[in-house]
Amino acid sequence: QALDYDTIENELHGEEERKMSSSDWKWIQFQRWIICMLIGIMTGIVAVVINICILELTAVKMHVVEQAIIHCVKNRCLYVPLLLWIAINVVLVTVASLLTVFVAPVAAGSGIPQIKCFLNGVKVPNVVRFKTLVTKVIGVIASVSGGLAVGKEGPMIHSGSVLAAGISQGRSISFNLNTRFFKHFRNDREKRDFVCAGAAAGVSAAFGAPVGGVLFSLEEAASFWNQALTWRIFLCSILSSYTLNFFMSIYHHHPGDLAYPGLINFGKFSGSYEGFELPIFLLMAVFGGLSGAAFNAINHKITVFRLKYLKAKYFKVLEVVFVAAVSATIAFVLIYWNPECKPLGQDPYVRLQFFCNDGEYNTMAVLFFTPPEESVKSLFHDPLGALQPLTIVIFVLPYFFLACWTYGLQVPSGLFIPSLLIGAAWGRLVGNCVNFIWPDDIWAQDLSKYALIGAAAQLGGTVRMTISLTVILIEATGNITYSLPLMAVLLLAKWVGDYFNHGIYDMHIHLNKVPILPWEPPALSTNIQAREVMGTPVVTLRTVPLVSDICSVLSDPRNCHSGYPITDSEGKFRGVILRTQLLILLKHKEFVERGGSSERIKLSVFRDSYPRYFPLSVINVSEGEQQCHVDLRPFLNPSPYTIQENASLPRIFRLFRALGLRHLVVLNDEYKVVGMISRKDIWKWEHKEKQHDD
Repeated sequence: QALDYDTIENELHGEEERKMSSSDWKWIQFQRWIICMLIGIMTGIVAVVINICILELTAVKMHVVEQAIIHCVKNRCLYVPLLLWIAINVVLVTVASLLTVFVAPVAAGSGIPQIKCFLNGVKVPNVVRFKTLVTKVIGVIASVSGGLAVGKEGPMIHSGSVLAAGISQGRSISFNLNTRFFKHFRNDREKRDFVCAGAAAGVSAAFGAPVGGVLFSLEEAASFWNQALTWRIFLCSILSSYTLNFFMSIYHHHPGDLAYPGLINFGKFSGSYEGFELPIFLLMAVFGGLSGAAFNAINHKITVFRLKYLKAKYFKVLEVVFVAAVSATIAFVLIYWNPECKPLGQDPYVRLQFFCNDGEYNTMAVLFFTPPEESVKSLFHDPLGALQPLTIVIFVLPYFFLACWTYGLQVPSGLFIPSLLIGAAWGRLVGNCVNFIWPDDIWAQDLSKYALIGAAAQLGGTVRMTISLTVILIEATGNITYSLPLMAVLLLAKWVGDYFNHGIYDMHIHLNKVPILPWEPPALSTNIQAREVMGTPVVTLRTVPLVSDICSVLSDPRNCHSGYPITDSEGKFRGVILRTQLLILLKHKEFVERGGSSERIKLSVFRDSYPRYFPLSVINVSEGEQQCHVDLRPFLNPSPYTIQENASLPRIFRLFRALGLRHLVVLNDEYKVVGMISRKDIWKWEHKEKQHDD
């Protein structure tokens, strides 16, 4: 089903607006700012909970496994720490998988594809439910702590969106709680704007990038935008980052030292680059696009296999357990056989002895056993010689395939950090090669810039974002110096990747056959007219139909449309009424007798029924009531968007995309209904044409 982002300007809406004073209108506008502030603060608090839980669980796991290794190195029982490591990881990821599979399957993955679909106008079941948020938070804590090749940043976007959807409604249906606040915003159109703010707040909390969060919602998520919404979302993003910053400073025993703006801290990049390095960066962008396309192609094959063969719930859980065990085994073996040990440093994550002599740490353990954000930071800022090229190669090859295998598992997981980690690893290898060729040049001794460019190229080649990702990386690194190479690299990586396949998020949307509408209409479709795309025949109702006619239309499984055109006695089009409106009218017995009419229900009744409408089966209509009439004129939308049957497909497409339409009525020259177009009709036509071309 589709969401309805169009305003129903019926008589009830007009009456409510006529009764509204200027102060009432200003109070509604002020409430929008209050809601955005609450969304930002709550998203920041959720990010704090996730971050602290992961840090504590990872620290406990590190201590337990390292103590077991120290004990067994002396007693020749290395299988014990391996089994212990596997057991801890399996227990954690099993919790995440069980919650996801049996409580909220929509919480699997990063949630970005689902939120993109929601903001595009597609109704994704349970995507912004409270149980989805709980599953997302607990699941991402367990997944990251369980050693899977995932990140916690992507799921923050979904978490922020769920919080936004809940806060903006002023009630919780799950807990049967209705605060009566924010009643005016109980519709798809208002909820969409707040979910945009929640997505931006999630990006801001993840990367400490308020501006990047706003641009992310604009570039990757929203289908509609205005200036006032931009300011509200920006405030929401700033509060999200500041809230996280404030509480993390307390956690790190530095209250007021606001040095923790996001879940990931890239550290400061104080260096610069030379102009003649730009060709190297562009070559890295090409490789990043190729690598990202390869990642997506492999993940596509794995996802198709999952959709075809791993349909049973227990298979999904077993796959997660198997991947966790394999990931732990590979990491343990590579750490054990790692030939590189370095003197201990001051960083707590660089004290992992793991099969090294006293006073030394295992470099592979820093990459595999620490939180992935710390591994990225290590690749960014470790000095020349801290990590040998062989160690990086041994790490990045298996990690690439582990990340590719892991994305799409039935656990909450993010792709940002694994992509950054892969790119930073091979980017650092490029830096080592440059240093080998020009060993005496100072500019060639700074490996951090190559790690950063590699990270950007890999992420851009995988997710295919440009503007927002550039700003996110600039804000996360605190250095605008790299804005030009970052933008150039992200654009080139996107172009190279797009030549081979879709971005990872769009790919998963297409695999699940979600009728999402892209920014541009299909190519060479101007000669396709509405009559070729529209759905027929159309079920219509009269302006004052019998209750029996309404029940017949609603109960027919062939008429599961979201809205129905209303015609007069001459067959002329008079408006559209939604299926949900008809259900509410039947439930509240809004029947008209021959001698007069009952008292009209108010607009608040429709708002209070949103968003979980009841089915027809729960409505009791007696035989006598079947012969009553319902006057639909006060409730129908008398001026919905319509189009002539000879209109072109690009025009239809732009109307749907820009206005967030649920359906479009097709009329002939006599102003009679000849068809209806939904987003599914457009999607089916486009899908059929692609199959024909193939």
